[in-house]
Amino acid sequence: MRFTPASGAGPNPLHAILLAFPVALFPAALLTDITYLRTEEMQWTNFSAWLIAGALVFNGLVLAWALVSLVLRFRTGEKLRSAIYAGLLAVLFLVGLINAFQHSRDAWSSVGGLGLTLSIFSTLLVLAAAIVAHTHVFSREVAR
Repeated sequence: MRFTPASGAGPNPLHAILLAFPVALFPAALLTDITYLRTEEMQWTNFSAWLIAGALVFNGLVLAWALVSLVLRFRTGEKLRSAIYAGLLAVLFLVGLINAFQHSRDAWSSVGGLGLTLSIFSTLLVLAAAIVAHTHVFSREVAR
């Protein structure tokens, strides 16, 4: 298993642009959660909720694209990578949805404990999905 940038095996450029939104928005929601815990200013938790909602919209689009790509893959080496990628995006969507429900609660109960944990998991999952999408991780191809 190699951890090198994918040359031709990466996602479609439009797919990569759509993936960039959850990659930016989920970590931004984590940062606003941390800021809320430090300042106790209510507006930060509202900002987190909006960031998570935006990330879920784009995550849904990327997940739909990944599922279509999974069905259309013919090579077995790419099939495993596509399945792992789609699985990560599906788990991310579920964790992000639960996180959105958690952040819809009132002030301190939205972020304290479970909200922050879900934001951390969402950030880790989206970064893992981006790594799988843009590298040869879990691919049988050997980069030369």
